[in-house]
Amino acid sequence: MNETNKTQVRICAWNVNGIRAAYDKNLPQFILEVKPDILCLQETKAHIGQVEPSIQNLNYAQTLWSSAVRKGYSGVATFSTGKKGAQYFDEYCGIDKPEYDNEGRVVWTRHEHFDLYNIYFPNGSSGPERHQYKQNFLKDLLRHLKFELKRGRDIIVVGDYNIAHAEIDVYSPAGLANESGFLPEERAWMTSFLNAGFTDAFRYFHADQKNQYSWWSYKDQARMKNNGWRIDYICVSENLKKNLKSCEILMQQQGSDHCPVIAEFAF
Repeated sequence: MNETNKTQVRICAWNVNGIRAAYDKNLPQFILEVKPDILCLQETKAHIGQVEPSIQNLNYAQTLWSSAVRKGYSGVATFSTGKKGAQYFDEYCGIDKPEYDNEGRVVWTRHEHFDLYNIYFPNGSSGPERHQYKQNFLKDLLRHLKFELKRGRDIIVVGDYNIAHAEIDVYSPAGLANESGFLPEERAWMTSFLNAGFTDAFRYFHADQKNQYSWWSYKDQARMKNNGWRIDYICVSENLKKNLKSCEILMQQQGSDHCPVIAEFAF
């Protein structure tokens, strides 16, 4: 098929650290300039009923929010233009695990060519209990994804994984070796996730590129110094690698302590 006859789909993932704050900064302008066909936001920190109608749908045709029971915490939302290739036909707020779904961790939508998981992975840094919660989440999520792969689903998993996989993905591997998000067991899970049949889209195109990060602490001028972590990903299952056209980290984009990751697909 001629490339011009293919359906182009642009997917963007961004932890906005509060959708209302991001909207008041530059989220509408970002959408106008970048034009994602599917926009996946994490850490929305809001229920859909708490925000203005303009924020509820961001001028997208299809909208699905999963919010935490606890207000002002966690939450993900997926927005689609509804165009061919981007439109979703089934939707799920979560993966049928109340302990995670009550925190608004997952929006799962089924599209013409793929299943899309928009996920805000837990942060395990606040103590042993949350570390264990994160470990349980990782185990249960991978079990779920393996089951769906065995059923023949083609899957894209986007969002804030709260894990930096390799030494190249953090600014100071030795100094951060004992920090949540870069612990050996978390990095090992990321390896097992990729080995289960997923490809990190950014590394697919930029295998050895250094100093590419998606999150910076608000402390110590980390962003200015580029003392960052690459913890936001777009990962695709095996059958979708042929459809990948590009994947970039938009490091210059302001508006959050994270920056967006964007991938182009052709079907």
